[in-house]
Amino acid sequence: MVVPSARLPAANKLLPCLPFPVVDLSWRRTRAADRLTRAAEDLGFFKVVNHGVVASAAAMATAAASFFALPPGDKLGAGPPSPLGYGVRNIGFNGDMGELEYLLLHSHPAHVAMKANSIPNLNASHFSEVVNEYVKQVRQLAIELLEMLAEGLGLQDTRVFSRMLEDTDNDSLIRFNHYPTPPCLPGSADDDRVGNGTGSVRVGFGEHSDPQLLSILWSNDVDGLQIRLPSTSDEHDVEWVPVPADPTALYVNIGDLLQVMTNGRLISVRHRALANSSRSRMSTVFFAAPSLSTRISPLYEMINKSHWPRRYKSFTWGEFKRAMYT
Repeated sequence: MVVPSARLPAANKLLPCLPFPVVDLSWRRTRAADRLTRAAEDLGFFKVVNHGVVASAAAMATAAASFFALPPGDKLGAGPPSPLGYGVRNIGFNGDMGELEYLLLHSHPAHVAMKANSIPNLNASHFSEVVNEYVKQVRQLAIELLEMLAEGLGLQDTRVFSRMLEDTDNDSLIRFNHYPTPPCLPGSADDDRVGNGTGSVRVGFGEHSDPQLLSILWSNDVDGLQIRLPSTSDEHDVEWVPVPADPTALYVNIGDLLQVMTNGRLISVRHRALANSSRSRMSTVFFAAPSLSTRISPLYEMINKSHWPRRYKSFTWGEFKRAMYT
């Protein structure tokens, strides 16, 4: 979940780039499932290659760029983020601030089309077609990854996670982020920075975990994503690791719901994005979520000697989402 963290202690350490787990979907399925499950347990994060979404991602990036290139008044046609819509700098309802503008949409095709038609001077039909095709492909990838996670965990029902995305009422979202070079955003200030042990840098999106099942990220060739090492226990000695940009790959974050359903075996990774001072960064995130009425609780098979006792109470995704925004 998003937490107010635009200013972190100067003692935060920025570590060199590490060799992140890479899952190649052209591998034998058992090998790929084992690799991504171990990455989800150890880090809550992994990189996916040979995913088959390259052409769709490129078209989607072009469509998103056409939206962000519109005049400010036209972009406001998407409506204020409540939470869906167009936002500038303000992130959520907790007072979080960042150096970005974003468009957050429900992944349902009808919602994408409705929002596109509300934006002046946007080629609405083309935008809707491209975005919906990308959502279709990345949602199918999310289903496949969730089933591979269930296989890697040794669950009897290997569709226990993916079934939630196959529900027509699933609450999945798609968000487009634009981190422009300064001073392009209204209200930008020089003090929106964090210490990283090497000087000050601009916060694009502050530290948070994603509340959904998992999120799948695409970005252009500009660095900015960082993940927090899960082993860190001292809040005043946070270790951040930069993730090198790769527009041909997709990055997967394990979310809060999977951490709960696996009774803490999988890690909901904390991450943030920094804004580049010389080049604009674009990213797109698909948030895989169940329907609002879906009840979430630790799976019986995940409550065992290694993960005992049961660590989380039951709740619906709707209840958790409301708590997140209030």
